[in-house]
Amino acid sequence: MNKLIHLITVSLLLTISFATLAQSSTPKEDHQFQNWLNDFKLQARQAGISEETLTQAFKGIKPSPKVLDSDRKQPEFTRTFYQYFNSAVSKNRVEVGQKQYQKLRPLLNEVSQKYGIPSQILISFWGMETNYGRFTGNLPIIQSLVTLAYDPRRTTFFSKQLMAALKIIDQGHVQPSQMKGSWAGAMGQVQFMPTNYLQYAVDGDGDGKINLWDSLPDAFHSAGHFLQTLGWNPEQSWGKEVSLPKGFDYSFADGKTKRTLQAWQALGVKETNRQALHINGSNLKATQTAKLLLPSDYRGPAFLVYDNFQVIKRWNNSNNYALAVGHLSNRILGKPPLTKKQPKGDKGLSRDQMKQIQSLLNQLGYAAGKPDGIAGSKTRSALRAFQVAQKIPADGAPSYRILQVLKKAFDKQNHTFVDEII
Repeated sequence: MNKLIHLITVSLLLTISFATLAQSSTPKEDHQFQNWLNDFKLQARQAGISEETLTQAFKGIKPSPKVLDSDRKQPEFTRTFYQYFNSAVSKNRVEVGQKQYQKLRPLLNEVSQKYGIPSQILISFWGMETNYGRFTGNLPIIQSLVTLAYDPRRTTFFSKQLMAALKIIDQGHVQPSQMKGSWAGAMGQVQFMPTNYLQYAVDGDGDGKINLWDSLPDAFHSAGHFLQTLGWNPEQSWGKEVSLPKGFDYSFADGKTKRTLQAWQALGVKETNRQALHINGSNLKATQTAKLLLPSDYRGPAFLVYDNFQVIKRWNNSNNYALAVGHLSNRILGKPPLTKKQPKGDKGLSRDQMKQIQSLLNQLGYAAGKPDGIAGSKTRSALRAFQVAQKIPADGAPSYRILQVLKKAFDKQNHTFVDEII
């Protein structure tokens, strides 16, 4: 028994030693990093960064394996719209958002009046970015940016962010030890990258400094200024959930093609209560343009989105993120949840499964292009053609469900419609 314990202990020690060795850098790597750092310091001095700031910021600095690991890590499965949305617009996030909305009304009204951004949108961004300030990130920003700037993959972008972070310190807004955030360098209550901090951040409380970590006036004024600069139209909302008629041509729901509300109404698009679209009222005109977006498959919700939706995407270029910001802002005002519930068996796809979908489409005679695991326009077009042939809703949406349909069609080689799956 003692011998067994001894062997296990030795094995564990060896494992730890090898792991430590794997993470340590060689003298050659240390020398290369120091050369790079010396070159960057020279550029920083030429850009006007003080010697004091450089000494404070770079004291004992080394690249972080943890940051590199986060940068390289790719999720094994892509979350479905519902998996993302149910987490982003959870019951708790809605309830906390409603309480914060009431608590901070004076500040929110001040920011809204100055920049034209609705109070509920400001609270929604805050909720999405840091869960209302509960988690702003705990990694040293300078180390994260040094790691990513030194790494050749995106050195130009992150070198620019690192220089901006040094300027923020040099201007006296925060100390290097206070500057903590995400592994990618996003900072503060609303997660600004350093270049955005320099360009858009505002001293909202008038203390002569811009502190996006500890000052809510600074954070909200900065978010309002940023959204205003990005082009937010105070005369419009972000969009709304709508209902589509039976037999609707889902190729119209590409999230790209603009049509007037009048044109969408003519195609049968209605309010979620099946009433005619509310236009010529509430700042909506029949000539206003909108895009139709279907973030899931035909069983999920459909949205008409306006130009402000694109403004949200300029903050974070993701349809799901922008829909979550918009819907959370609605819920904060007490509006109802989505009308469509998560369907049974809603599962994410791995990249390999996405490749399977593309390969099966190609083998069944629908040109999806080279299987690469990315659902581009060619894949969606091929999938839509397959669905038309199967006489099932042609939404062009890749999913675990449609993968099973493709497998059965391939096995039978006669494109038989499968009731139990649809």
